Amino acid sequence: MDIGDSTISIYILIFVMGGGFLAGFVDAIAGGGGLISLPVLLATGMPPHLAIGTNKFSATFGAVMSAWQFWRAGKVDVHLMKIALPCTFVGAVLGCACMLHLSAQWLQPIIIAALVATILFVFSRGSSMGAVNTYQGETKKNLALAMAAAGAIGFYDGFIGPGTGTFLIVAFVSLGFDFIIAAGNAKVLNLMSNLTSFVLLVYWGKILYIYGAAMAVCLFAGAYFGSRLAIRRGTAFVRAIMLVVTTVLIIKLALDYAGLL
Repeated sequence: MDIGDSTISIYILIFVMGGGFLAGFVDAIAGGGGLISLPVLLATGMPPHLAIGTNKFSATFGAVMSAWQFWRAGKVDVHLMKIALPCTFVGAVLGCACMLHLSAQWLQPIIIAALVATILFVFSRGSSMGAVNTYQGETKKNLALAMAAAGAIGFYDGFIGPGTGTFLIVAFVSLGFDFIIAAGNAKVLNLMSNLTSFVLLVYWGKILYIYGAAMAVCLFAGAYFGSRLAIRRGTAFVRAIMLVVTTVLIIKLALDYAGLL
């Protein structure tokens, strides 16, 4: 598959749009949509920096829909988000700047280890974790942890991205939120990091708009259906999907790192 070959551009667009819908649907429920959308764009033959930029462009539209659905349903801690959003913004700016100058390869072992730790943490806490909201409010400890997580994960999303939503959901579940509120908080912060990266990548000319727009439309649709399903089905459903997505992401990144993909 080659984006320079106009005779197969329609097939590339169909491929990109199908991947976009699936990515938006999965990401709206449990994060990890970048596991689908970024490899889809790379498979078209795009250079990595252009693929990352185009992915941020399309992901921003999916993030808008997901965040809006959770916000409208009252599944977001609005006051905490006002405090955490600036941290995500700063992190995303720094991460995006680093992405243009550094290779993401050195981060892979750290990302894999972090994802393994994430899934072990969720499993070890049993099905009761995230089943009910036990958040104790904006104590100094909770605020410090939320701000640190927002900044660090914002940096990671600006740098490369896959798994961002999953990391954010687990961070908020660890603070005591149930999986639905944690997912809503994650979508709002994910929107900030995506939007920040998108604006910077537009400025730096790292986006292919035809493919980005095609994927964006389908990401938007996938995010609409995925977020509505998550809100309707509840915390157990989100937890199950998150565990599946995280497991697949670990396997995919490990195979990439081993040179088997």
